[in-house]
Amino acid sequence: MNKKVITLIGVLVLLVVIGGVIYFTTRDNTQSNENPNQENNNQVTNDNEENNNEEEGEDNNTTSTGNRVLILYFSMSGNTETVAEFIHEEVGGDLVKLETEKTYSSDYNDLLDEAQEEQRNNARPALKTTINLDNYDVIFLGYPNWWGDMPMPIYTLLDEYDFSGKIIAPFVTSGGSGFSNTLSEIRNAEPNANVTEGLSISGSSASSSRNRVNTWVEELGF
Repeated sequence: MNKKVITLIGVLVLLVVIGGVIYFTTRDNTQSNENPNQENNNQVTNDNEENNNEEEGEDNNTTSTGNRVLILYFSMSGNTETVAEFIHEEVGGDLVKLETEKTYSSDYNDLLDEAQEEQRNNARPALKTTINLDNYDVIFLGYPNWWGDMPMPIYTLLDEYDFSGKIIAPFVTSGGSGFSNTLSEIRNAEPNANVTEGLSISGSSASSSRNRVNTWVEELGF
């Protein structure tokens, strides 16, 4: 009787030992199988985030229409700049202020005198700003109307850069003269570019021109 009890106890102990071995072996295998998957999933997630960031970093000047857009403007009083910023907010793309090597007077009357003198001399003020037009399909070109014409730095721009095959969308701010003859001047200077209908904004209403800007860019297809 005692021998049977001892045998039974031995069997039970053996079963407990075997069960413990099976349990811990199964648990270790499960953990070993899960960890690589977690690492792989984390790696895939990180790789996807890096790829997305790289893609977002490329062609930041591309709009929802698929066009690579540059909003390029010349502004002294800030009116043309305000309109340019409204266009940028609506369309996207790159926003660049055209700057010259020379410094224009901050006094309005002196500035007008400088502008008139440049027109008389058919001057071409040197540009400080450089642009790679190969990066763009559409150029929104903005400027104030000075003495019934474009500021002479715009003529420098049109002389030095080839806009062939590009879309030029002009916008102007003025005291009431609108574009004057400047659209024809742009078309003559860049005969192989597609010059769209422009947007003329009174300088005094530039800060409240957002709705007009939005309507215009929508009509252009943006």
